[in-house]
Amino acid sequence: MVLVGLMGSGKSTVGALVAQRSGRALVDVDTVITERMSKTVRELWEAGGEAAYRYLESEVVLETLREDTPTVLAAPGGVVLDPLVRAALADSLVVWLRTSPSTLAGRVRPGDHRPLLEDRPAQTFAAMAEMRSELYRQVATAIIDTDGRAPESIADEVLGLLPPHPDHG
Repeated sequence: MVLVGLMGSGKSTVGALVAQRSGRALVDVDTVITERMSKTVRELWEAGGEAAYRYLESEVVLETLREDTPTVLAAPGGVVLDPLVRAALADSLVVWLRTSPSTLAGRVRPGDHRPLLEDRPAQTFAAMAEMRSELYRQVATAIIDTDGRAPESIADEVLGLLPPHPDHG
């Protein structure tokens, strides 16, 4: 299963809870990339630009989707921009963690992990939401609104969507 949504929507946090409770492995794409490349997200963006980083994201997502092991994939916010990834997601349970731009701006701070935010997070989130919402809707099997909700509550709802893990009945 795949969690999609804008940065700060809770994909990593909820993904970790869902993975732990379901017995599935968590694949957090940003973590995989930083471990493989031995650089922070910001360093990778500065070295190769957005296009180079998006390519790395797409590669990790596509690799994970090809594996047979049941996983919880915390996908990067911009992964839906890649038509190949959108097509590959068609065979997966995809949950859009939909979060309002104002909530995201209150949660997320610019830093090493968030090169797109710069110093105007509210405006950046609003623009990203406008550009990506239809793409998230196209790939989503289910939509969960996250505003004002605890990660545990969201994880419970995601777990209700999962088929039973083969090793856990």
